[in-house]
Amino acid sequence: MVPTDDVTCSAFDDRHLIARGPLAEVVRATKLALDAGAAGSILIFDDRTSQLIEVDFRGSPDEVMARLPGPAPTAARGPGRPRLGVVAREVTLLPRHWDWLGQQPGGVSGALRRLVEHATRQQEPQARARQAQEATDRFMRVMAGDLAGYEEASRALYRGERERFAELTAKWPTDVRQHLLKLAAGAWTPE
Repeated sequence: MVPTDDVTCSAFDDRHLIARGPLAEVVRATKLALDAGAAGSILIFDDRTSQLIEVDFRGSPDEVMARLPGPAPTAARGPGRPRLGVVAREVTLLPRHWDWLGQQPGGVSGALRRLVEHATRQQEPQARARQAQEATDRFMRVMAGDLAGYEEASRALYRGERERFAELTAKWPTDVRQHLLKLAAGAWTPE
């Protein structure tokens, strides 16, 4: 994973939160904690996806910071409207689809953009809830997979049982529980 500047992360020493925030700040705080004697298993998670972020902590804080990945390079510009982020790609449709699109106001591109925007708005709440469930489950598997009630908490998460999930995780380490509840907040689909 190559994090960008807007990604927030959380670093844990075993099951204790070291730092939360932008990657550079979290890495610096984690390096200081390691130098001060943090002895646990250090893990850094992307706060949106719960993907683990690999960091090489060897050397001085400045050396560690110099090895951090930067923003992804921008792609070569091709046809389209690059300042707007428009990218030209190939679309294959049946002739009747092309005929229908050609008759729409704004032409083919405008009609396709409207169709995609409409579908995105319709699916957005469910997609966000699914992504939050997956991120919560990913973090829970790594940080709480061996804790009492893990399997039942995972089932409660996917069943949408918010109160049961909170009840099952109530006795887990405070930092892990608080992070899980923050991640899971977006997993509960609106009634």
